[in-house]
Amino acid sequence: MYYAVISEDVADSLPLRKQARSAHIARLETLKEQGRLLVAGPHPAIDCSDPGEAGFTGSLVIAQFNDLSEAQAWADDDPYVAAGVYQQVTVKPYNKVLP
Repeated sequence: MYYAVISEDVADSLPLRKQARSAHIARLETLKEQGRLLVAGPHPAIDCSDPGEAGFTGSLVIAQFNDLSEAQAWADDDPYVAAGVYQQVTVKPYNKVLP
């Protein structure tokens, strides 16, 4: 089943994101290689695909896990969590309907 990992950044998270980004992306690449990643990406702080120094307000990952506890454990182990990027992370089941 798919699970949505919805994360909200702390204020001024860009420096923290930069330091942990490569480890964060590596975990997403692993999900992709396993065929489990539906979508992943950040929420720009401004209405622009490249917000520059404005940074980001959070992230969304939708991926397949065996159950909610496995999805939560994966989210808890994110390098962005360890680096203090996120102030809140919500994990919940997701049903893909379209496309």
